[in-house]
Amino acid sequence: MNNNIIIPPKKFLFVSWESLSGDLAWQIKKEGHEVKVYIKNEKDKDVYDGFIDKVDKWEDYIDWADVIVFDDVGFGRVADRLRKKGKLVVGGSEYTDRLEEEREFGQIEMKVAGMSVLPHWDFFDFDSAIEFLRNNPGRYVFKPNPVDNRNLSDLIFLGEEEDGKDLLEMLESNRKFLQSKVKGFQLQKFASGVEAAVGAFFNGKEFIYPVCVNFEHKRLFPGELGPFTGDMGALMYWSQPNVLFTATLEKVKNRLAENNYVGYIDINCIANSRGIYPLEWTSRFGYPTISTQMEGILTPIGEFLYRLANGESFELRTQRGFQLGVVTAVLPYISEDPNDINTYRDLSVLFKQPQLGMEGIHLGDVKLVENRLRLAGTSGYVLIVTGSGQTVDEARKQAYRRVKNIRLQNVFYRVDIGIRWLEDSDKLQAWGYL
Repeated sequence: MNNNIIIPPKKFLFVSWESLSGDLAWQIKKEGHEVKVYIKNEKDKDVYDGFIDKVDKWEDYIDWADVIVFDDVGFGRVADRLRKKGKLVVGGSEYTDRLEEEREFGQIEMKVAGMSVLPHWDFFDFDSAIEFLRNNPGRYVFKPNPVDNRNLSDLIFLGEEEDGKDLLEMLESNRKFLQSKVKGFQLQKFASGVEAAVGAFFNGKEFIYPVCVNFEHKRLFPGELGPFTGDMGALMYWSQPNVLFTATLEKVKNRLAENNYVGYIDINCIANSRGIYPLEWTSRFGYPTISTQMEGILTPIGEFLYRLANGESFELRTQRGFQLGVVTAVLPYISEDPNDINTYRDLSVLFKQPQLGMEGIHLGDVKLVENRLRLAGTSGYVLIVTGSGQTVDEARKQAYRRVKNIRLQNVFYRVDIGIRWLEDSDKLQAWGYL
């Protein structure tokens, strides 16, 4: 196993539904590789301008590319086909797409692999679910299935009452609204504990170590208040295979190999004194997870992805300690009002101390115009700011120092990323998971 290989420059083609992986592509370009990006969403056409070369038809560049990167679910079938033709591909397989997009299938695969799955029930009509709740009082989580590659996580509802009355009333009073948005959903038995995720990169045959243990902060406001977002930030660290990994992700190694999956895969879990319960899959790069991971990865990213796609066995070089990422955003992140979008369009992103440069600053939906950083697209998802340290406190201080260097009208972010670690780590330690 040679960890000192330095590969010659390669050609990377990123294929996206929407602007997600530009930060990853930009890092690879900075390492000296050629990079081209295809983004299907018309609203994102100006995102990454000035940073990365973009193309209108990615299929025209298949032969050009040494490595093709699919950065989201929904590309599995074409990724499988390209691999069979001998192309080096990161991301996507029909099997792993189903793990994330079809909750019932994902839960079945967890159970077959021997994981401790929480009781759950799948529904396609609200009358049946309401009748179920009336006959089976209890605390549940309402989880809608994705629709047309759209994640409906903002409609997740965590029941708080032990008899399930709050969830029952929510479904009854919002039935008409939900039926117009949701095509299928799952009711999962609620379990209290520490929410933690464990993920790893897979090279088509085996996992690449170390694994990544991460703690996402999915709600908009500090203190876990407000609507669910994709992710407002995360605390993470790299580890050799541990109990969280062996109880969950390691159990699907053979299934991933059978389906020749290449890329990152992650399982979000609830851990408590009784066990580790897997909740859901992420079978792609996470956002902003990948940006926070790059804060801790020492292996050049282009080399890493090339060797991963090539099926090589190696160990990823990572920093010791902790990494922390903070998402910074503006109003269009939570509003689709055209007036809000137009108000912030093309707004400059400045830095109080420009000499600090872009250290720890990762691209969201921005562009570079006349050497000036500006907002792009319509999402309001501006920058991911990262920090690292031997302790969580050191990582927090570095990340938030960098956040405070940003000058942008009405920018918002969570101020409590990583602050739960003291309590969560004590629990995980006591239960024997760390």
